[in-house]
Amino acid sequence: MSQPAPQPVRAATAAFIGTMIEWYDFYIYATAAALVFGTLFFPSQSQFLSTMAAFGTFAVGFFARPLGGLIFGHLGDRIGRKKALLVTLVMMGVATVCIGLLPTYGQIGLLAPVLLVALRIVQGIAVGGEWGGAVLMAGEHAPSGRRTFFASFAQLGSPAGLILSLLAFKAVTSLDGAAFLDWGWRLPFLASSALLLVGLAIRLGVNESPEFARVKQQARQHKLPALEVLRNAWRPLLLCIGANTIGIAGVYFTNTFMISYTTQNLAIDRALILDCLFYVAVIQLCVQPLAARLAEVMGAARFLKLAALLAVASPYPMFLLVSQGHALAIILGIATAVVCMASFYSVIAGFVSEVFDTRVRYSAISIAYQVCGAIAGGLTPLVGTWLAHRFDGQWLPLALFYSLLAGLSLLCIVGLDRRLRVRAAPATA
Repeated sequence: MSQPAPQPVRAATAAFIGTMIEWYDFYIYATAAALVFGTLFFPSQSQFLSTMAAFGTFAVGFFARPLGGLIFGHLGDRIGRKKALLVTLVMMGVATVCIGLLPTYGQIGLLAPVLLVALRIVQGIAVGGEWGGAVLMAGEHAPSGRRTFFASFAQLGSPAGLILSLLAFKAVTSLDGAAFLDWGWRLPFLASSALLLVGLAIRLGVNESPEFARVKQQARQHKLPALEVLRNAWRPLLLCIGANTIGIAGVYFTNTFMISYTTQNLAIDRALILDCLFYVAVIQLCVQPLAARLAEVMGAARFLKLAALLAVASPYPMFLLVSQGHALAIILGIATAVVCMASFYSVIAGFVSEVFDTRVRYSAISIAYQVCGAIAGGLTPLVGTWLAHRFDGQWLPLALFYSLLAGLSLLCIVGLDRRLRVRAAPATA
């Protein structure tokens, strides 16, 4: 069996477009959870309880992500990265469109939130299988020594998807309140059908990963790659779970929790905060490829340590500036945290993929990323909402929480770097 020729640019482009579509679908749910799902699917006398319930369904998607990582990690390590990625894209697109067609609590009662949770689980499984495959398709097609940079294109899909989701909601929030609650919020979900067709067309044109093709040709796949990881690589797996924390939790702190915090606790206009987050997302989109290129020069481990250390300090100026309530101050404040977080996020994917063998790599990095996503990503808006309610008028507990998340990533990067140096030592002795 002939091995496919590497397609570095096409594979990186497909990883970017595919993850952009997947994250668009994921982020529009997050935005809707912050703005309307509490009212439409979990009506109550308390805005706090409705918001917590909506963020609870948001968290459900994260809890489903490890299952997606296991399922599609296994398929990706056994039958191929490309086939797994085509399935995840279809699953995400169909689930998202169905959410846009879903009746509300006022129309069908308790069945509405039940169906919403079920579709959210499908979204979680899909994105759980997407990330690892996209990272590997880009990284394993990369020229020698350039895995970090090319793998970062899969990470670039996150801010691009966020920009699309914010543009979509910016358009529909210009409607009057009644129209927005009635049908306007559905339009961003229904638009996913067109994006799905574009994503499929692009992904079908990319060859299978050359590294996986080589393993398959030699019949060296593990029968149960996830079990192999849990049995023989559980220590680096735990470190990779912790290392991903700020890259995942930071996104949902700044782009999801901050929507509800600024609109409910600081009484900032909904349209204003969405505008500010749009400009911050553009900054993030520009920063990530620059960060990945700088990491190639500095070394990925050294760069990640520096980015995590800066992230520890970043929430304090963020909250000081956001509390001013003016557009420029809000943009500068959130951008302060996002630049540090995004720099870390752009590099971490390529770094952790170097830790594991090709035969189990899809399973290993998917488990690490998605378990971290379930814990850090899914719970961050909930913890942030609880802290904002418990310490109303005080932002220091929120800033300390963010610093704790970044500090955990820093410690785990130090541990992974030490392990990689020890592993490389005999070869350089």
